[in-house]
Amino acid sequence: MLPLAFLFLATAAQVAPDPQSAAQVRVTFNSHGETSASAEGFADAAVDRGVTPDDPVRIASISKLVTTIGVMRLVERGTLDLDADVSRYLGYTFRNLAFPTVPITLRDLLSHRSSLTDRVDYVLPLDADMRSVLADSKAWDAEHAPGTYFRYTNFNFPVVAAVMERATGERFDRLMDRLVIRPLGLRACYQWDTCDDATIARGVVLYRAGQPVRDNNHGKRPTCPVTPARDGSCDLSRWQAGANGATFAPQSGLHVSARDLARIGRMLLNGGTIDGRRILSRASVTAMETPLFVYDGHNGDVGDGWVCSYGLGMFLTATPNATCHDDVAGDGRRRFGHVGDAYGLKSGLWIDPERGTGIAYFATDVPAVKGGHSAQTATEEALARP
Repeated sequence: MLPLAFLFLATAAQVAPDPQSAAQVRVTFNSHGETSASAEGFADAAVDRGVTPDDPVRIASISKLVTTIGVMRLVERGTLDLDADVSRYLGYTFRNLAFPTVPITLRDLLSHRSSLTDRVDYVLPLDADMRSVLADSKAWDAEHAPGTYFRYTNFNFPVVAAVMERATGERFDRLMDRLVIRPLGLRACYQWDTCDDATIARGVVLYRAGQPVRDNNHGKRPTCPVTPARDGSCDLSRWQAGANGATFAPQSGLHVSARDLARIGRMLLNGGTIDGRRILSRASVTAMETPLFVYDGHNGDVGDGWVCSYGLGMFLTATPNATCHDDVAGDGRRRFGHVGDAYGLKSGLWIDPERGTGIAYFATDVPAVKGGHSAQTATEEALARP
């Protein structure tokens, strides 16, 4: 078990750390700025480096929300259309094999209503041909047509990234750096390659059961920032626009600090602006937080009730349905945002638009102890508490 020897606290109510997790970081904010920050535990236990609110971590599925911000910027510029058949961008016919006449749109992909599934591996090697992977019938839901049924599916976002690359001719990670990361003033990147050495030096190691399982780089740039090719090589010059949208992990591969995650949340809370600069139109933010799926008992796969309402790259809580257990904050208030869960990490970004407040957090090596009022863990419930 990892000790918790490092502590950073600022002006706000403290959240008792889980003594079994390796690190916990939490930042609260309102429309004007940060209101508190706390950090406890280790970014890298092997070198006794304590975690801080400025240390970037692989934030898991909150990456989807940030990818969606990039999509919406392209929509606003007229480069992409949320309701067009994505086949027109991909350069080939993209269809559920069981519903060959039904087009699939970005709106379907971003809201997890595309009819794709994760029954095939979405973590693809550098030299993979994504089109051929998606030709496998196992990739698709044969019972529900696109646009009719919600199923949370990671593979939606590699397809989104491929669409973005084909529409712009730019590599996804560099495109996101141009569209989102630099305009927001973040020190962040998808899959490390576009981060500078100083940011990489602060990277958080992900642990599970006390063992490092991801980003165990000890502050050094990784030899290969992406999943290597099938022969073990890592030549990024092989990249071709749209051939493999999974390369830079648009569904989970964003490395960002809790402090910068809160900055993203503040931009959304302010209707698309941050420090006087407009990143998104208010209409785009409204579109993201407007539910396209609300569980009615039949229209989606919600597992144990962890997700019951979803917009464009955005969860919405708390859903008034007895089957739903999506209220991680436990107070019944409407919030929008996203959760992350991978390699022992749990993360969240939640915005309360009525109160004008928000919370960004992550914890590593989180024990699988169920919370008392939601489908999330006890650690997440503690961190999400207002």
